[in-house]
Amino acid sequence: MGVPTSDRSAPRLLLLGTYDLGKPRTRLLRQCLRAIDPDLRELHFGVWQGVEDKSVLRGIGPRLAVGIKLLLAYPVLALRYLFVGRHDVVVVGYMGLFDMLLLAPMARLRGKVVVWDAFLSIYDTYARDRGMGAEQGMSARLLHWMERTACRVASRVVLDTRAHAALMGDLHGVPPGKLDAVLVGAEEGVFAPPPAAPRAADSPVEVLFYGQFIPLHGIDTIIDAALDPRGRAFRWTVVGQGQEAVRIDARLAAADAPHVHRIAWVDYARLGEEMAQADICLGIFGTSDKAARVIPNKVYQALVVGKPLVTRDSPAMRELAQDDAPGLYLVPPADPAALLAALERFAGERAALPAELHGQLQRAFAFPALVEQWRGVIARAMAA
Repeated sequence: MGVPTSDRSAPRLLLLGTYDLGKPRTRLLRQCLRAIDPDLRELHFGVWQGVEDKSVLRGIGPRLAVGIKLLLAYPVLALRYLFVGRHDVVVVGYMGLFDMLLLAPMARLRGKVVVWDAFLSIYDTYARDRGMGAEQGMSARLLHWMERTACRVASRVVLDTRAHAALMGDLHGVPPGKLDAVLVGAEEGVFAPPPAAPRAADSPVEVLFYGQFIPLHGIDTIIDAALDPRGRAFRWTVVGQGQEAVRIDARLAAADAPHVHRIAWVDYARLGEEMAQADICLGIFGTSDKAARVIPNKVYQALVVGKPLVTRDSPAMRELAQDDAPGLYLVPPADPAALLAALERFAGERAALPAELHGQLQRAFAFPALVEQWRGVIARAMAA
């Protein structure tokens, strides 16, 4: 459903729902929408503040708090939406599955275009990637139905990569013409650290990994490499917490690994400082299908500050980096030897690497590029 042709060149946008402003993806989406429509309207009810990893929401207290917020959110948002001003396009941000089922139908009944930034498949994440429930179990089947229904309600469904968009199409029978992909990117103001203090050329290479310790990260590959005799030539900093943290910490506690520095968590605003102290950053090394379809935040963040990076080769990475580039090392998944070989290669050539890395890659996901990607999504949704 569209609007009169004269209005389509300057659509009035509304960002609606319980979208998670703790996620860089959502903050960048909001900034892009404001660049497209300086008068962007927002109807937001915060639900997910402080919930970094929703898969490990434990205890009756936190779950009850989120449940109460959700129960309050939808009557409030529905009432506010009835009296919202003129708008042409409703954008529902991550994670908006419930928003799509409970709020988006109101927008469609009013003849509005609905763009859903699904970002990823919650069903695939729950049942396949993280193995939190059997694919034929009740919870997984309910999620599958909800996600399929949300895709049908949406005018356009947006994912983070073309590989992810193809999966959503296969899972739920979404026509290719209804799917889109917008890169995640990185918040440049946060990830612009000052240069680290100079180190001697023969000093050990400082290796940094940070993340939420989820299966697609392939953290065992990192730990296997760090604990290998070859890995002792490097200094490793491993930052994060999440689904696999207890098991990884047990592995490190049982090993003689003074060269591995374990940090439970670093505030988002301080990640740039940690990156400044590193010589090279690590991406992901998991073997799951999802790991092949995503480009995680940490990859964009390392690229935007010009840090050398080792991460797994994948169809998703090839959407961004089609050719080899200085300071970017793509390795097979779950291969500690290949990870170590990449680090050794970097150690041998770091003095010869350009002072500024990844310039061409950065342009593909810099803020102006993201604005144009979202502008295209909205234009295609209105034209459908």
